[in-house]
Amino acid sequence: MFFVDILETEGLGNRSYLAGGREAAVVVDPPRDAERVVAAAAARGVRIAYVAETHIHNDYVSGGLELARLTGATYLVPAAARVSFARTPIADGETVTVGAGLTLRALATPGHTPHHTSYVLAEDGQEVAAFTGGSLLIGSVGRPDLIEPRLTEQLARAQHASAHRLAAELDDAVRVLPTHGFGSFCSSSQAEGDAGTIGQERRTNDALTRDVDTFVAQLLAGLDDVPAYYAHMGPINAAGPAPVDLTPPKAADGREIAERLAAGEWVVDLRARTAFSEGHVSGTFNFEAEGKLATYLAWLVPWGKPVTLLAENAAQLAHAQRELARVGIDRPAAAATGDPSAWLRAGDTLRSFPRADFAALGKARQRGEEVVVLDVRRDSERVGGHVKGSVHIPVHELHDRAGEVPAGTVWVHCAGGMRAAIAASLLDAAGREVVAVDDGFAAAEQAGLTVTGGG
Repeated sequence: MFFVDILETEGLGNRSYLAGGREAAVVVDPPRDAERVVAAAAARGVRIAYVAETHIHNDYVSGGLELARLTGATYLVPAAARVSFARTPIADGETVTVGAGLTLRALATPGHTPHHTSYVLAEDGQEVAAFTGGSLLIGSVGRPDLIEPRLTEQLARAQHASAHRLAAELDDAVRVLPTHGFGSFCSSSQAEGDAGTIGQERRTNDALTRDVDTFVAQLLAGLDDVPAYYAHMGPINAAGPAPVDLTPPKAADGREIAERLAAGEWVVDLRARTAFSEGHVSGTFNFEAEGKLATYLAWLVPWGKPVTLLAENAAQLAHAQRELARVGIDRPAAAATGDPSAWLRAGDTLRSFPRADFAALGKARQRGEEVVVLDVRRDSERVGGHVKGSVHIPVHELHDRAGEVPAGTVWVHCAGGMRAAIAASLLDAAGREVVAVDDGFAAAEQAGLTVTGGG
């Protein structure tokens, strides 16, 4: 009997898969930290015979090359993908035997990338699962705009054709197992649910229920911002990522932290936003370790700039280091753990700023206080409604556009509080007086604030 184990990388909204039988398995789209996969295979008592990439990824650094090296597995990469390392190219229609009674068939599904390939797992000749990567997602498809702007419409049309090919060639009961779509920015729209089958997608997925022109127009109109670090992931993966080094960074004291800040380096406080607002080293930025750390830090930090991490404890630091390695921030310049007072240079004091909810913002406005309301959500979110009179700068643009924020105390909000905390820390580091609105946006109207539509 075959099995499929899901290896979830929640912070990036992605999944990898370990699938096989009694003795051997294949790994599809492995994460950077390959030892996770080795441990999963050991727990199953199976040998990793194949490692398969659906495409050259644009949103994370693949662990495929390292996993193949560690295990001796055959590394399958779509034949049309241009890479600089040794691999086994696999083309449309080719099949490999994973183990007794189990085969894996390559099925060309261009759209997310020109070379994108899905893999169909069959047991005793019966196809049971399709690893669809960034092609057919749960209720959506992978976005087609990550390669080259001039190819976007062409790739969108290819996505439609690929979805129809999957639906035409596979039975309704075949499981759909995508890599993207669980919060990943590689998804063209918000995926619906965590699991699906070809039959379910045939009934509900726009790529399978709409004609190609309507689908493409809708898809292109709904594309959201692309994280800046995506531009670096494809080249890293095509060149062949280096083995990941997760050994602890060198320890930094208060003096070194101050020197790194003075040099313009990024010093990132990983603690919860509540703790950061109550007391932090001046000039540091707050990216919560338990939030979408990798996505937002890699998006905002100038690529290649040294990053020092401040954490509550060694476990939090190790977690963050692993998350960041997945997006190419391989080695923190330095790190410190413990109480934030220990991160200070002699004679310095901790900074703080208040947190509030939308009700408090409403009351401040009712009192006639001159406040600046800064909305740091993305354009696509703001279109659905915003606080009247608010200034709009998406969080990923704020570091470069902080000078556009009007004078006065800045009440900064997002949709739920995490991005507002990042933005508040950026403004606080620039010397602005800030209030972080730690509240869900739905509470704004309930608090008496006027919420209007449009940008």
